[in-house]
Amino acid sequence: MKKVYNLLFALHVFVGLGAIGGGGMAILNPQGPGGMSTDTLRNSPFSNFLIPGIILFTVIGLGNVFSAVSIIFKSKYQGYISSIISWALVVWIIVQCIMLEMIIYLHVIFFIIGLVEAFLSTIILFKQHLFPTNIILNIIKRLEDKFPESIILKIIAKLEKKFYGV
Repeated sequence: MKKVYNLLFALHVFVGLGAIGGGGMAILNPQGPGGMSTDTLRNSPFSNFLIPGIILFTVIGLGNVFSAVSIIFKSKYQGYISSIISWALVVWIIVQCIMLEMIIYLHVIFFIIGLVEAFLSTIILFKQHLFPTNIILNIIKRLEDKFPESIILKIIAKLEKKFYGV
Protein backbone atom coordinates (compact mmCIF):
# COMPACT_ATOMS: atom_id res chain seq x y z
CA MET A 1 0.00 0.00 0.00
CA LYS A 2 2.92 2.32 0.66
CA LYS A 3 3.89 2.10 -3.03
CA VAL A 4 0.35 3.12 -4.02
CA TYR A 5 0.50 6.20 -1.79
CA ASN A 6 4.03 7.12 -2.90
CA LEU A 7 3.20 6.86 -6.61
CA LEU A 8 -0.06 8.75 -6.17
CA PHE A 9 1.74 11.46 -4.20
CA ALA A 10 4.41 11.82 -6.91
CA LEU A 11 1.81 12.03 -9.68
CA HIS A 12 -0.24 14.63 -7.79
CA VAL A 13 2.84 16.77 -7.16
CA PHE A 14 3.98 16.47 -10.78
CA VAL A 15 0.58 17.35 -12.25
CA GLY A 16 -0.12 20.01 -9.63
CA LEU A 17 3.10 21.94 -10.08
CA GLY A 18 2.87 21.70 -13.87
CA ALA A 19 -0.73 22.94 -13.86
CA ILE A 20 0.12 25.79 -11.49
CA GLY A 21 2.91 26.81 -13.87
CA GLY A 22 0.79 26.48 -17.00
CA GLY A 23 -2.23 28.11 -15.43
CA GLY A 24 -0.07 30.91 -14.05
CA MET A 25 1.35 31.61 -17.52
CA ALA A 26 -2.17 31.75 -18.95
CA ILE A 27 -3.34 34.12 -16.21
CA LEU A 28 -0.33 36.44 -16.56
CA ASN A 29 -0.38 36.43 -20.37
CA PRO A 30 -3.86 35.43 -21.55
CA GLN A 31 -3.19 36.47 -25.16
CA GLY A 32 -0.30 34.07 -25.70
CA PRO A 33 0.88 31.92 -22.79
CA GLY A 34 4.00 29.98 -23.64
CA GLY A 35 3.82 31.17 -27.25
CA MET A 36 0.35 29.71 -27.88
CA SER A 37 -1.88 31.72 -30.17
CA THR A 38 -5.45 32.59 -29.28
CA ASP A 39 -6.31 31.20 -32.73
CA THR A 40 -6.29 27.75 -31.11
CA LEU A 41 -9.36 28.83 -29.13
CA ARG A 42 -11.48 29.55 -32.24
CA ASN A 43 -13.80 26.59 -31.53
CA SER A 44 -14.11 27.28 -27.82
CA PRO A 45 -16.23 29.76 -25.87
CA PHE A 46 -13.09 31.69 -24.89
CA SER A 47 -11.40 34.57 -26.68
CA ASN A 48 -8.21 34.26 -24.61
CA PHE A 49 -6.61 31.93 -22.09
CA LEU A 50 -7.58 33.76 -18.89
CA ILE A 51 -10.55 31.62 -17.82
CA PRO A 52 -8.94 28.31 -18.89
CA GLY A 53 -5.79 29.45 -17.05
CA ILE A 54 -7.74 30.15 -13.86
CA ILE A 55 -9.41 26.72 -14.07
CA LEU A 56 -6.09 25.00 -14.79
CA PHE A 57 -4.37 26.84 -11.93
CA THR A 58 -7.08 26.29 -9.31
CA VAL A 59 -8.83 23.01 -10.08
CA ILE A 60 -6.03 20.98 -11.63
CA GLY A 61 -3.01 22.71 -10.05
CA LEU A 62 -4.11 23.52 -6.52
CA GLY A 63 -6.42 20.49 -6.49
CA ASN A 64 -3.53 18.10 -7.14
CA VAL A 65 -1.31 19.87 -4.60
CA PHE A 66 -4.14 19.66 -2.04
CA SER A 67 -4.51 15.95 -2.79
CA ALA A 68 -0.76 15.43 -2.31
CA VAL A 69 -0.93 17.26 1.02
CA SER A 70 -3.87 15.07 2.07
CA ILE A 71 -1.63 12.05 1.47
CA ILE A 72 1.08 13.51 3.69
CA PHE A 73 -1.41 14.13 6.52
CA LYS A 74 -3.10 10.74 5.97
CA SER A 75 -6.53 12.30 5.61
CA LYS A 76 -9.47 9.97 6.13
CA TYR A 77 -10.96 11.41 2.92
CA GLN A 78 -7.80 11.21 0.83
CA GLY A 79 -9.20 8.49 -1.43
CA TYR A 80 -12.19 10.67 -2.27
CA ILE A 81 -10.11 13.81 -2.75
CA SER A 82 -7.65 12.03 -5.02
CA SER A 83 -10.41 10.37 -7.01
CA ILE A 84 -12.26 13.64 -7.64
CA ILE A 85 -9.09 15.47 -8.66
CA SER A 86 -7.98 12.56 -10.87
CA TRP A 87 -11.27 12.49 -12.76
CA ALA A 88 -11.16 16.29 -13.03
CA LEU A 89 -7.84 15.91 -14.88
CA VAL A 90 -9.31 13.29 -17.22
CA VAL A 91 -12.34 15.48 -17.98
CA TRP A 92 -10.10 18.55 -18.40
CA ILE A 93 -8.01 16.76 -21.04
CA ILE A 94 -11.07 15.48 -22.92
CA VAL A 95 -12.71 18.93 -22.97
CA GLN A 96 -9.44 20.54 -23.97
CA CYS A 97 -9.02 18.16 -26.91
CA ILE A 98 -12.59 18.80 -28.04
CA MET A 99 -12.27 22.59 -27.81
CA LEU A 100 -8.88 22.76 -29.46
CA GLU A 101 -9.84 20.09 -32.01
CA MET A 102 -6.46 18.46 -31.64
CA ILE A 103 -4.67 15.79 -29.66
CA ILE A 104 -0.99 16.14 -28.95
CA TYR A 105 1.33 13.83 -27.03
CA LEU A 106 0.92 15.86 -23.81
CA HIS A 107 -2.84 15.27 -23.92
CA VAL A 108 -2.24 11.53 -24.14
CA ILE A 109 0.34 11.57 -21.34
CA PHE A 110 -1.82 13.58 -18.93
CA PHE A 111 -4.94 11.59 -19.82
CA ILE A 112 -3.07 8.40 -18.88
CA ILE A 113 -1.72 10.01 -15.71
CA GLY A 114 -5.28 10.97 -14.74
CA LEU A 115 -6.47 7.40 -15.28
CA VAL A 116 -3.55 6.02 -13.25
CA GLU A 117 -4.34 8.46 -10.42
CA ALA A 118 -8.00 7.38 -10.57
CA PHE A 119 -7.02 3.69 -10.44
CA LEU A 120 -4.71 4.26 -7.46
CA SER A 121 -7.44 6.25 -5.72
CA THR A 122 -9.82 3.35 -6.24
CA ILE A 123 -7.32 0.99 -4.62
CA ILE A 124 -7.26 3.29 -1.58
CA LEU A 125 -11.06 3.44 -1.44
CA PHE A 126 -11.30 -0.37 -1.58
CA LYS A 127 -8.56 -0.80 1.01
CA GLN A 128 -10.37 1.57 3.40
CA HIS A 129 -13.78 0.05 2.59
CA LEU A 130 -15.18 3.50 1.90
CA PHE A 131 -18.40 4.22 0.02
CA PRO A 132 -19.21 3.00 -2.64
CA THR A 133 -16.55 0.28 -2.47
CA ASN A 134 -17.96 -1.11 0.78
CA ILE A 135 -21.26 -1.78 -1.03
CA ILE A 136 -19.46 -3.49 -3.91
CA LEU A 137 -17.49 -5.67 -1.49
CA ASN A 138 -20.67 -6.61 0.40
CA ILE A 139 -22.44 -7.56 -2.84
CA ILE A 140 -19.48 -9.69 -3.93
CA LYS A 141 -19.38 -11.38 -0.50
CA ARG A 142 -23.11 -12.21 -0.67
CA LEU A 143 -22.73 -13.57 -4.19
CA GLU A 144 -19.79 -15.70 -3.06
CA ASP A 145 -21.91 -17.10 -0.22
CA LYS A 146 -24.83 -17.80 -2.57
CA PHE A 147 -22.72 -19.20 -5.43
CA PRO A 148 -19.62 -20.75 -3.80
CA GLU A 149 -18.67 -22.68 -6.95
CA SER A 150 -18.72 -19.69 -9.31
CA ILE A 151 -15.45 -19.47 -11.22
CA ILE A 152 -15.93 -15.76 -11.93
CA LEU A 153 -16.46 -14.96 -8.25
CA LYS A 154 -13.40 -17.02 -7.31
CA ILE A 155 -11.32 -14.98 -9.77
CA ILE A 156 -12.75 -11.74 -8.33
CA ALA A 157 -11.92 -12.95 -4.79
CA LYS A 158 -8.31 -13.68 -5.83
CA LEU A 159 -8.00 -10.25 -7.43
CA GLU A 160 -9.41 -8.61 -4.29
CA LYS A 161 -6.85 -10.36 -2.12
CA LYS A 162 -4.02 -9.53 -4.49
CA PHE A 163 -4.79 -5.84 -5.07
CA TYR A 164 -6.74 -4.78 -2.02
CA GLY A 165 -5.79 -7.25 0.68
CA VAL A 166 -9.51 -7.90 1.26
